[in-house]
Amino acid sequence: MNCPHITGLVAAPHTPLRADGELHLPAIEQQIAVLVEGRISAAFVCGTTGEGMSLSTPERMRVAARWVEAAPRSLPVIVHVGHASLAEARTLAAHAQSIGALAISAMAPNFFKPRSIEDLASFCAHVASAAPALPFYFYHLPSMTGVSFPMAEFMQRAIERIPTFAGLKFTHDDLGELQRCLRVAAGELDVLFGRDEMLISALELGAVGAVGSTYNYAAPIYHNLIAAFRAGNIMEARECQVAVRRFVDILCRYGEIPAAKAIMQMIGVACGPPRSPMEELSHERVRALFEEIKGMDIFVRPLRAVD
Repeated sequence: MNCPHITGLVAAPHTPLRADGELHLPAIEQQIAVLVEGRISAAFVCGTTGEGMSLSTPERMRVAARWVEAAPRSLPVIVHVGHASLAEARTLAAHAQSIGALAISAMAPNFFKPRSIEDLASFCAHVASAAPALPFYFYHLPSMTGVSFPMAEFMQRAIERIPTFAGLKFTHDDLGELQRCLRVAAGELDVLFGRDEMLISALELGAVGAVGSTYNYAAPIYHNLIAAFRAGNIMEARECQVAVRRFVDILCRYGEIPAAKAIMQMIGVACGPPRSPMEELSHERVRALFEEIKGMDIFVRPLRAVD
């Protein structure tokens, strides 16, 4: 399939919720404004960061539609349509095509899991065929799905089985496998790296695009990292990556999605709490988080203390 390559930073936005756990779609326009300020290449909605697997199919459709409707042409939208139910995944894929999304993506079903690469390719082919006009990206996330096949081999099978196959969102720390994937199809397919804290390693192997959650609010440090790397200033690029690693370690201590949603509020975007079973940070934890990160020069907007 002839489709434009995705390069640069792709943000995985949070799904904004009200205090009662219901969708708060008006916040999406605020999220878009921040991504535009951060010079983000595209938005990857309803994935892990977007809590897509905790949303109902109608909710996911509403979120995707609002993003596509509100985003400028400079910020195309990739919709994650993965689901344990093939029928639901196909419904989401068809909907993404109907609203004008740039592409679709799906992770492996993770209750009844595919037992082979052929099983996985078959599942993905059925999902992709529901949106025959859109590029399809497989979302490789073995830490969450428990499905881990050699992705270079999967890509070869997907090329044969899926006419719209465009590449991978590769969220894994196996850099040897990443390198093999980047070599498949002589670079004709996209391999979008999904570990923010390891971006420099992916760049060294030849990656030119990345999808990440921290790009929502900390894009400047990554732009600096990429610019330094491309200019041959490797030590400067490494210092940027060290700063990112320090920040991600803090996020992990507080809980990545609850902490990140708190940070969104600190930059003036009310994304609300995460959905159960995750819990919103207490006021005390939010204040402690703010104290730990307020001096970091990595954010797209100045942080404000949250009452």
